[in-house]
Amino acid sequence: MTKEIIASGKRKTSIAKATIVKGSGKIYINKRNYNTLHLFDKLKIEEPIRIAKKILGKIDFNILIIVKGGGEKSQIEAARVALSKAIVKFSNSKELTDTFLNYDRNLLVADVRRKEAYKPGDSRARAKRQSSKR
Repeated sequence: MTKEIIASGKRKTSIAKATIVKGSGKIYINKRNYNTLHLFDKLKIEEPIRIAKKILGKIDFNILIIVKGGGEKSQIEAARVALSKAIVKFSNSKELTDTFLNYDRNLLVADVRRKEAYKPGDSRARAKRQSSKR
């Protein structure tokens, strides 16, 4: 039986699910190779991979990430979290976990900030309209 690890990541309203299986190091996001992404999005996805390569030596697994909801950038952030969690789970490496946390805590811990709700009687979340009594 092949070892298959599933991990999830969230950012705003995006939810990503990463599945890792033994393989040759291919990464797909929504059934597309991650190399087809924009440059900065591609680099964001590569960060955990490069760190894992330094610690583990070689990447001998394939990763399939499915992302739903949210916008383009929050989907990339969610995929990044799911990817990092899956690699740590797959390798069982304490050193890799510590390296991820030291490099960027948001690789393993989801960012819980959400959009603030609009207030009653206004079209904005925070500051009220100014009014002059003249």
